[in-house]
Amino acid sequence: MADASTVRVLVVDDQELVRKGIALILGSEPGIEIVGERGDGDEVVAAVRDLRPDLVLLDVRMARMDGTDAMRALHRTGHAVPVLVLTTFSDDEVLWAAMAAGAAGFLLKDRPAEDIVRAVRLVAAGGSWLDPSASPRLLAALRTTPPADPSLARRLGRLSDRERQVLRAMSRGATNAEIAADLRVSERTVKAHVGSIFSKLEVRDRAGAIVFAYDAGLTTARFGQHRP
Repeated sequence: MADASTVRVLVVDDQELVRKGIALILGSEPGIEIVGERGDGDEVVAAVRDLRPDLVLLDVRMARMDGTDAMRALHRTGHAVPVLVLTTFSDDEVLWAAMAAGAAGFLLKDRPAEDIVRAVRLVAAGGSWLDPSASPRLLAALRTTPPADPSLARRLGRLSDRERQVLRAMSRGATNAEIAADLRVSERTVKAHVGSIFSKLEVRDRAGAIVFAYDAGLTTARFGQHRP
């Protein structure tokens, strides 16, 4: 039986070879357990309910239900689990939609095994990951996509100086533990700040707060790029 520190991962991809390969890579790592595999997005809600993973590794494009719709279904049913989206170079046009749906990160399917493991650990710990090869295109989309809410400045003005510090750190992919260490406060204090940020910015989760930070010009850092 896995201990409390083990990251429980659900892998969802309609390409069996890709799914099995990633499951094999992750399952061989200490502290990571593959709790299940599924072949389409319409199986995600039931699998998350039954298996209770700490993270879902989710393909964007599948036959019956794509990853974006699967994430929306998770939110509608109240299943708050971090999602790391699997993508390819041909998926550029859906990156923004997936982020808006709540993705905590994006991972190209052809990345080296060590990147896959690092991305899973980072997202499971509360951080964000954006594959270096995909980040320029997503950042370009963020620069050219008009904000959905014209009151960005008003909402940003609700944040305290410390909350802005926390939001900047979140947008760089830092976990709560890393933010706490950097600011020399407790992790419980950081969690309180994060909850306040969500409320003041009128966003539902960490991904929404990160998108807000880019839209508001609060940060230009790339996800995952502060990691060695």
